[in-house]
Amino acid sequence: MEKPASTLTSIHPDTYIGLVTLRVADLTRSLNFYEGILGFQPITRTPTQVTLGGQDRVPLLELHELAGAPPQPRWSTGLYHVAILLPTRPDLGRVLLRLAQANWEIGQGDHLVSEALYISDPDGNGLELYQDRPRSSWQWSNGSVKMATDPVDLNSLLEEGMRDAYPWDVLPANTRIGHIHLQVADIAQAAHFYHTILGFDITARMPSALFISAGGYHHHIGMNTWQSRGAGAAPTHTAGLHAFVIALPHREALAEVRSRLIAHAVSFQEQDGRIQVNDPWQNPIILEVVQ
Repeated sequence: MEKPASTLTSIHPDTYIGLVTLRVADLTRSLNFYEGILGFQPITRTPTQVTLGGQDRVPLLELHELAGAPPQPRWSTGLYHVAILLPTRPDLGRVLLRLAQANWEIGQGDHLVSEALYISDPDGNGLELYQDRPRSSWQWSNGSVKMATDPVDLNSLLEEGMRDAYPWDVLPANTRIGHIHLQVADIAQAAHFYHTILGFDITARMPSALFISAGGYHHHIGMNTWQSRGAGAAPTHTAGLHAFVIALPHREALAEVRSRLIAHAVSFQEQDGRIQVNDPWQNPIILEVVQ
């Protein structure tokens, strides 16, 4: 299948989304959900924050407690959802079983490149749980990947989960953050920052949404204006996105992005080999080398 043409301006193809940090109102309540229902396991914990991962203990999510924080306002920029990529379809089926047993409200979508379940955590933070179809089956045309929102065959997914998935209580090894999806105020402004400045490739674009990636993935970052066109940033005292990591494979790749920021006069902070920069809607991004 045709894939996006690589250019000298693209971010390194091995770039991916790393640790995502969320604000929550009640850490105990959140742990009952993330650990008890989804199967994350705590890796580190303090009285006000916890880092979560799967069986291989790779940090995936970090929860920061802001006691009593209200949900992110509906009309605001910030988090749309964090997408957790499961290794196999039976693993996704097992997550579906756990959610069904907990009587948790579930949305779903077959996107051709993947199958996904959509939920919200107790604070209203959006989550996608999904598994990718083989890359060889993805369809590309003129650098854009074909995606859709068709119904998932939930019965077969559940059957695979009950039949083929190892009966894990902790998310399986190789569970990763597949992508992050943001609410933004303007698609053209989002394309300028994430594509022109940072160097992600555009893999799909429409008037109200943008999808970008590194290395020919269907998308590492999605952005939309469905509930946020012209909106301001969500207040930092609410639940929602606190920060997310863009993980680069080596120092040279990080230095290249640093040069891009300087060339476009984008202010950033640098400490201990990490760069922190805010996108146009004040979402904090941490650029760092993760091997």
